[in-house]
Amino acid sequence: MLKKIDHLGIAVTSIEQSLPYYEKVLGLKCEKIETVESQKVKTAFITIGEVHIELLEPTAPESTIAKFIEKNGGRGGIHHVAYYTDDITGQLKQAADAGATLLNPQPIEGANNKLVAFLHPKSTGGVLTEFCTDKK
Repeated sequence: MLKKIDHLGIAVTSIEQSLPYYEKVLGLKCEKIETVESQKVKTAFITIGEVHIELLEPTAPESTIAKFIEKNGGRGGIHHVAYYTDDITGQLKQAADAGATLLNPQPIEGANNKLVAFLHPKSTGGVLTEFCTDKK
């Protein structure tokens, strides 16, 4: 069962150039920056209330985020919505049984000490959907 929106993934060309907007204009604080080699991204996490904003900077031209930015005219933008669940395997089964296309049939390692899995936007009304859960 889904518990909450965990984070909004926002593709950026540079975390360093993007952070001043969130920290100076909005008055929020970056809590953590990490690189996720398996996803070919550098991430920065900013919390507002119970929701995180995850800035995603590509670390390789073939990364999904680099391709997203390229398709978006060289600009970033909202990349995905991530929902927290305490049963990611059950959530994937429910989504598949309902006809959603799974990009990840099994959870994979993600940022912020999470396991993640994505649903294809062609089966979710155009919104890349992520399920995430804490690593056990």
